[in-house]
Amino acid sequence: MSGLSRRQILAAMAAAGFSPAFYSRAALSADGKTLKVRSYADIQNLDPAFRKGAPEDDIMRNIFVGLADMTPGDVWKWKLDAASRLEQTDPTHIEFTLMDGLVWTDGHGAVTADDVKFSFERMIDPKLDAVYKGDWEALDHVEVKDEKSGTIVLKAPFPPLWNVGLVFGSGRIVSRKAVEAVGGKFDTKPPAQCGRYLLKEWQPKQRVVLARNPDWKGEAPQFDEIHVIPIEDEKTAELALEAGDIDYTWIAPSSIPRFKQTPPKGGKIAVKPSLAYVWLGMNVEAPPFDKLEVRRAVQQAIDVPSVLDAAYFGAAEPATGIIAPGLIGHREKNIYGYNPDAARELLNKAGLASGFECTIDILNKTEQVSAAQAVQANLSEVGITATIQQHDSGTFWSLGDQKSGDAWKKIQIIINRFSMQPDPSFATDWFTPEQIGVWNWERWNSPEFGELNKQAKVEQDEKKRNDMYVRMQDLMEEGGAYVFLTHGVTGIGYSDTITPALLPHGGPIFHAFKSA
Repeated sequence: MSGLSRRQILAAMAAAGFSPAFYSRAALSADGKTLKVRSYADIQNLDPAFRKGAPEDDIMRNIFVGLADMTPGDVWKWKLDAASRLEQTDPTHIEFTLMDGLVWTDGHGAVTADDVKFSFERMIDPKLDAVYKGDWEALDHVEVKDEKSGTIVLKAPFPPLWNVGLVFGSGRIVSRKAVEAVGGKFDTKPPAQCGRYLLKEWQPKQRVVLARNPDWKGEAPQFDEIHVIPIEDEKTAELALEAGDIDYTWIAPSSIPRFKQTPPKGGKIAVKPSLAYVWLGMNVEAPPFDKLEVRRAVQQAIDVPSVLDAAYFGAAEPATGIIAPGLIGHREKNIYGYNPDAARELLNKAGLASGFECTIDILNKTEQVSAAQAVQANLSEVGITATIQQHDSGTFWSLGDQKSGDAWKKIQIIINRFSMQPDPSFATDWFTPEQIGVWNWERWNSPEFGELNKQAKVEQDEKKRNDMYVRMQDLMEEGGAYVFLTHGVTGIGYSDTITPALLPHGGPIFHAFKSA
């Protein structure tokens, strides 16, 4: 594939909202000591309790440590991170010892077991009301034995802890002294850091610069700096990869066949199965979607394979729920399928035989635009006129959040995608009654779902746990607020000058990237 001109790159970057100065900085950093990676969104909050999603997780993994972390490769397994010892001694006790030499920045001293206690217990503090409190909901307390060791004490066995709580963002350790000094929480300015890299600079919507931590005592990362560049649109990121201005990016699923046939000049392609889930949701409080018949009509008006053909060009399979194949709780089939005649009958029953108008809110990304247009066409066939409303990431991710304003009241249909971690609880946590107005933008209220979500987290019998998660997805579909679309597929493009460190679903561990 031929290289792109500077003019083409500038045009694409301008369309994505970047200034010409961005291009100059990216080009000047190509010195072999700087790793330039793309993130699909800018950071919004680097506090582990209040992060928004994967873009922050990717940064936090570099500037904070956890007791454990996930291992790059094709199999989900964990490894020690800040701990020299981490052992589950019985179903409700996990003992840990910190490695030597962990030091906070800004004069806050050594990382201690008390910092671990503070970091994990604040996740369940009702006064803090952490967004990710569910990752630690079985935690009772952390006992501190001495400066470097302690015991995590659980109220009940908690299988998700080893797949989610300890090894992803909710397991990052923060400094008690530093965080309490700034009022108990922070946003994009960590008051103290301890990781392979340190946050050196953040230019909103331009880049995050991570610099090697001179006080890191473990294995040194290979690159002096990592520049994390937010580019929302995959197509724009692909242009930057082809021009050599970034070293790593996720690519659009629709581009996978093309890149497989003709890889970008100086680049390589990797394809990983995705754990993420993409769905269409309906706000059950917004007329006419407050009627079950209308929601069921939409469910049966949508031809999911045609939507995926439009958005993913055959690279993604239809989903049967929010839990991907290979995980506990994956469903074999959906309850309702494409049936436009049934959809029309349901609209007639709801008194809407002549149809109605509505909106579809989406993130302004190529695949979501294509999916929304296909959904729009499907709905028009049963008399529903849908207007697509595109949003940038900053606006989109606050739409359903009641604390961010009144936009949640106007949501009717929304197409959304959530990243996943390798435990079914991380899929279901966001659709509970407690999440209404936070991440449950459909405002669907099922007490049975909420109770099952709590029970499934502590259930040790794998078969019983599986059946609980299957039932929860049945409830979602029967409630009419959801159309499951796909888990997608993760396509990764990267420079042949590097060897990326990727998790089984394609997620990056930037500090473990190497020169090829």
